[in-house]
This record gives sequence, C-alpha cells and structure tokens, in this order.
Amino acid sequence: MMSAKILIPLIVFAISCSNKPDSLNPKQISDIRDSVQLMVESIAKNVSREGSVAWLRYFENSPDFFMAADGQLVFPNIDTATNFINNVVVKIMPKIELRWSNIRIDPLAHKLAGISAIYHEDITDPTGKMAPHDGYFTGIAHQTPQGWKLQNAHWSSVVTK
Repeated sequence: MMSAKILIPLIVFAISCSNKPDSLNPKQISDIRDSVQLMVESIAKNVSREGSVAWLRYFENSPDFFMAADGQLVFPNIDTATNFINNVVVKIMPKIELRWSNIRIDPLAHKLAGISAIYHEDITDPTGKMAPHDGYFTGIAHQTPQGWKLQNAHWSSVVTK
C-alpha cells in the first residue's frame, strides 16, 4: 500500500500536470497565481513576526479543514488546529522564522489553487535554543469571502541523520 507521504504529493503533482483548467482564461489564471502568491508571502512574514498563532489567520474556518505532517493526520479539523496551536504550540515554539523557496501555485478552478513549496523554518524553543527544519509543503488554497485560506495542508520534513 502506498503511504500518504507519497500519495498526497503524487495527487497534487497529477493535478498540476494538466496545462490549465479548462474553465479559466489566462487572465484568471494569472490573477489566481498573483493573489495566492501574496497569501503565501504573507504567511511567511506573519508567522515569522507573530509566531505560530499567525497560522490560524490562514487556515480555512471550516469543518473541511485538515492538516497532515509526515504522513500523519495532525489536525482533523479547524477546532483541533485552533486548540492545539493556542494552547500547546505557542508555548513550545515561541518563535518561528519561515522561508519559502521554489513556490508553485497551480490554479485548479475559480476559487481553488494547489500550492507547493520548499520550506525552511528556524524554530526557537522556550529556552532560546534554535533548531532548523526543512522540507516540502503542499496545500489547497480556497478563496473565501475573507480572502484566500488554506483548505488543507501537508508538511513533509527532511529527516537528517
């Protein structure tokens, strides 16, 4: 059986391999890419400035939201994400510096886009010790009345030995 760690990126890759969504014209595709790019840049800026609590502004406030990491379902819904970030993550990771590279935004429909990027985080613990983390991020962005939000997200970490 194929693991979720491999399956999710393969699905995103397969979706993104199509030239362009049939229902979107070039201007719409460009507008979606530009506006989702702004969201991705804002995520890095705000998480780096405010810490992990800033993520909550970018998670879609919907029962459909979920997040996985390294093949494990971490947050099955927005309530779990909100509770864990507010009550645990802010205490164990008071500072995060997030940087993206090789960002790819693939418009999928009028209000949906796939996002993928290499990420680097420098995470500082409560004692001031900093640890670097690298990996790959994938997610689906959904345009809501409040702007673009992450409908789901997946983090794959690079394991160093």
